[in-house]
Amino acid sequence: MIDPADINADFKIACKFADVPKIRFHDLRHTHATLLLQLGENPKVVSERLGHADISITLNTYSHVLLNMQESLAQNFDVAMKKSEKKPG
Repeated sequence: MIDPADINADFKIACKFADVPKIRFHDLRHTHATLLLQLGENPKVVSERLGHADISITLNTYSHVLLNMQESLAQNFDVAMKKSEKKPG
């Protein structure tokens, strides 16, 4: 069986060897989820991928990403509305 403590220890050694900033292995999971949401992936699918028991865990944990997505969505909608106003009929 894989022990999470061993993974964390090995990851810490690998980061030091590669001379990269100190991060936790769990930070990679958070980055992975954040990037998927920023790419517009369905939060339910991301939640399932992370193994969260409920989508609310994902939505609450990554709400900062979703807020940024709301702003982007509003801007995109504004552009689309302006384009549709210019079309005749």
